[in-house]
Amino acid sequence: MPKVYITNKSGHDFSPAEKFGDIIFLSEGRINQYQVARVYREYADILKDSSPEDYILITGLSLMSSVASAIMARKHGRVNWLQFHAQTKDYKSRTIIIDELIGEIHR
Repeated sequence: MPKVYITNKSGHDFSPAEKFGDIIFLSEGRINQYQVARVYREYADILKDSSPEDYILITGLSLMSSVASAIMARKHGRVNWLQFHAQTKDYKSRTIIIDELIGEIHR
């Protein structure tokens, strides 16, 4: 079963995302947005066991989602995101496959 990596454990109810996979938090509590290297090291250590089918749930500081996405893109050549839609109160998945996009740029 895929994993859903959530960038930060906060007061939100992430249970609707459980239908996409097992929930794993990449961090908890306050994060200093200027400590990019620290966030990268912590996330990279946890994401080393990730697979191409896993998701990044977009939440928290943009830095956190950016770092997690960059790690997944480099490691797997793709990123699967979960975005919360307020109208439906549910998550929708979105995927980009990096090699396809880069190939289009170089044509």
